[in-house]
Amino acid sequence: MTRDPADERRTVEEHAAIVARMLEPLTEQPATESVPLDHALGRVTAAEVRSEVDLPLFRNSQMDGYAVRAADVRSAPVALEVSGDIPAGHASPVSLIPGTALRIMTGAPVPTGADAIVPVEDTELVLGRDDDLSGAVVEIRRPRKRGEYVRERGSDLRRGEVLVEAGTRLAPRHLAALAAAGVETVTVRARLRVGILTSGTELVTGSTPAFGQVYDANGIALAALVEEAGATVSMRASSSDDPAAFERILDDALHSSDLVITSGGISRGAYEVVREVLHPHGADVTTVAMQPGGPQATAVIGGVPVFAFPGNPVSTQVSFTVFLRGPLRAAAGLPAVQPMEATLTHRVVSVPGRRQFLRGRLDGDGGVAPASGPSSHLVAGMAQADVLIDIPTDTEVLDEGAAVTVWTL
Repeated sequence: MTRDPADERRTVEEHAAIVARMLEPLTEQPATESVPLDHALGRVTAAEVRSEVDLPLFRNSQMDGYAVRAADVRSAPVALEVSGDIPAGHASPVSLIPGTALRIMTGAPVPTGADAIVPVEDTELVLGRDDDLSGAVVEIRRPRKRGEYVRERGSDLRRGEVLVEAGTRLAPRHLAALAAAGVETVTVRARLRVGILTSGTELVTGSTPAFGQVYDANGIALAALVEEAGATVSMRASSSDDPAAFERILDDALHSSDLVITSGGISRGAYEVVREVLHPHGADVTTVAMQPGGPQATAVIGGVPVFAFPGNPVSTQVSFTVFLRGPLRAAAGLPAVQPMEATLTHRVVSVPGRRQFLRGRLDGDGGVAPASGPSSHLVAGMAQADVLIDIPTDTEVLDEGAAVTVWTL
């Protein structure tokens, strides 16, 4: 239903609770999918991954050098005959003849009978050449203990042990470990599919605006915000103020998305195409006691939640950050963005009866100052900000030095 303008404005907390309830079917039991490892960066594991192999896979050398028996070099310096060569990737098992050494490369299998590796810098080839080890003799300059520079099979991880925990956001280091264990695909939380629709005859994308037109900043901003929150953009389109045109792209978005976000067209003036199209579907069009981002609307059409934000660029970005960033991150398994406390470095005047989200910039010493004015069209000013300064509803003035809550952008 449409909220009467005489009604009390909805609080931020009330509207956030409504948004969260609408998203509960999507967030309480997230879907999963299997993805190739080379597409898994940043995804969140839906289950623990146990290794099906030992790591390392086999006993191998930690250094370039010579494989020996520790007992044969106890009295070093000592000269040993070089009985062969083991490069990395050597496929056939090799045995060490007691009283000799085998040249070995890093990562190569340690021969049977060897229990230590002598690094090449602690040796000298006294007979023979590097490219011809026939009849070669190497001098071992110092003794070695059993196990030195030998990587034992399974010393990193045993088969059946947990390689990556459930709920892990996969970073390059995790992908390396999975690849080393031969894992090719991993089960992760499926990304929510989000349709993004901007509205307004004045919007232009990919061409030079005529007089009275503006570039569409909201489409790309919302797409980036959605991706950053761990979801994926299933569709992105823009419509004029013609209801039939908007109805068409909305229908496409509803069929390809888990939820839809719109920007613009929900105020109480004329040409408010989103409000006009959503109203027959039982949309809740309301005003939230916040600035920017007061006009808000929600609807559920064919089981798909629709969240309509105001069209001014800063209002759109703040609305997403306040109402959708948290639920989308939770659905993706990402940690919540926690508020911080900072100290105002400038006096701030706020609007009575509105919870104001000022764009601010931290100074590195725990201080924060407004990065621009409060107007919702100041998109360049928004670009200079790194936090939102959260000014409570009942606050009119905060002096320099006052403690404030800030939210990282």
